[in-house]
Amino acid sequence: MTWKSTMSSGYSSLEDDSEEYFFTARTSFFKKPLGKVTESKDVDKESKLRTEFSREEIRQKIEEYNTLTRDHLKMTLASSGVYTGFIKVQMDLRRPVTVRAGRRAPAAGSGDAAAGASEAFYLPRGVSNTLHISSHNTVRQVIVALLNKFTVADNPAKYALYKRYRREEQVYVCKLSDGEQPLFLRLVAGPDDDTLGFVLREQQTGEVLWDAFSIPELRNFLRILDKEEDEQKEALLRRYNLYRHRLKEALREVRGGTP
Repeated sequence: MTWKSTMSSGYSSLEDDSEEYFFTARTSFFKKPLGKVTESKDVDKESKLRTEFSREEIRQKIEEYNTLTRDHLKMTLASSGVYTGFIKVQMDLRRPVTVRAGRRAPAAGSGDAAAGASEAFYLPRGVSNTLHISSHNTVRQVIVALLNKFTVADNPAKYALYKRYRREEQVYVCKLSDGEQPLFLRLVAGPDDDTLGFVLREQQTGEVLWDAFSIPELRNFLRILDKEEDEQKEALLRRYNLYRHRLKEALREVRGGTP
């Protein structure tokens, strides 16, 4: 597996993976907006109706896709019927991640991690990464590849890949199952990111599953919370010290300059 990436636009390849996984794409459902639906291309509906295509249909769709793409990230069909291409995934992680010992990962607004120790960091939200994958690669493999790219040691089961779809100025987000094949969804949707986008987020379970975290991870979380608490205390002290100073000045003015 090869990795070529920057923080603003990452590039990763899953093409060299030796294992092949065969899954049938499962479908998900969007929350339907009120009012009349526009006649734009409904990717979710099309993926429900068609989960498999003949080799000739795939060839035609790839030719159409390559004609429409504007960033030279084209798809390629092999003689075996397997096709490869690119997907862009936006990182939208709200909680800190644990970085493997001896590696470096960028933290939002706080520099690099010190080598030789596992630390928890907030990855910059909104950064996009481009993965080179095949039609056999699944959602679970994409998640693992993204975590490896950032040398994240967390359990991949803590994360989920979502598809984002825009309709009538509204953005809808739907979780993908582990067995779905993102490149198939990209092929069906076409190259326009407004039609279909991918986002990596934490699992939305309603509650934090603390048992899924290791002791070092929990300690890192506590360290971050303590730091944030100290910063909030300092901010409050500065705020009320400023109020006290202004109040004293107002009282002096009312008393005619006498303390």
